[in-house]
Amino acid sequence: MDENRIVSAQYSEADAANELSLRPAALCEYIGQQKVKENLRVFIDAAKKRSEPLDHVLLYGPPGLGKTTLAYIIATELGAGIRVTSGPAIERPGDLASVLTNLNKGDVLFIDEIHRLNSSVEEVLYPAMEDFALDIIIGKGPSARTLRLGLQPFTLVGATTRAGMLTSPLRDRFGVINRLQMYSAEELGEIVMRSAGILNIKIDEDAAIEIASRSRGTPRVANRLLKRVRDFAEIVGEGRVTLDIARYGLEKLEVDEIGLDGVDKAILETIIHKFGGGPVGLDTLCAATNEESVTIEDVYEPFLIQLGFISKTPRGRVATQLAYAHLGCPCDGQSLQMRIDLTEE
Repeated sequence: MDENRIVSAQYSEADAANELSLRPAALCEYIGQQKVKENLRVFIDAAKKRSEPLDHVLLYGPPGLGKTTLAYIIATELGAGIRVTSGPAIERPGDLASVLTNLNKGDVLFIDEIHRLNSSVEEVLYPAMEDFALDIIIGKGPSARTLRLGLQPFTLVGATTRAGMLTSPLRDRFGVINRLQMYSAEELGEIVMRSAGILNIKIDEDAAIEIASRSRGTPRVANRLLKRVRDFAEIVGEGRVTLDIARYGLEKLEVDEIGLDGVDKAILETIIHKFGGGPVGLDTLCAATNEESVTIEDVYEPFLIQLGFISKTPRGRVATQLAYAHLGCPCDGQSLQMRIDLTEE
């Protein structure tokens, strides 16, 4: 995958540092995800009223929707410290034990990409989540014995883009499970205006809506496009992001009116022109587009399916009439529907 892909929801450590200042610090500042916010407010206030740690929280959904931001907000609202790590970073049970034993009472432990924890680490996490205890095995063979170590009560916040890959025992130990939804253009417009204020970017409201409408329903993408359009405004324009400058910048970035970039279009054009609209197997599509299968499945395909541009069938991917129309390609609707019906049998 091209690491510089403008509309990718993936981001580097440098991007994360730049975006940290744009993150809201409290639930009242957080835009969107209204039901999630309302429920979290009740759960947090109830936990504080009982002087208990908040039950463990699982946040899942596509990348870039604010899972990490919500984890920080939860810690702030609880008035607690937060320790941040990720599933791949915890390689051995000892790594997790080291983190858990250094938590203070009421702290929040945030584990990003929690579905990537290995099974031996998960087994250490189970008693920690349920009983705030750590089981340590001392010795080997017949003389081995188990020592239970008490932990300070804490709240685990897990985030994942693949909730289906979580094991049932781990998923069932979370008391609060929230799915984050894609954002509307209006919500993203508010986010763009807020970010522009923080970054001291002069922007017109209609330009903010234009950027928001091309951001694939994702705040991270919206903020990234805003920063790049700002560059065009400073060099090509007069420093202010107007509607014309926003459209000009987005056109230069090859982001069309619904948020598709060059790679999205290449996938659709490959299916339509090289394989007659499909069906195309994933491996064949990867070879034809020079992309990895995990990249197509996790980054590009979900948005194309949401738009109704691709139909995923047992025999492969099929481009729909909407895809043909968007690319301006002629399509025999009856023949296409017959192919989709046959591949689904």
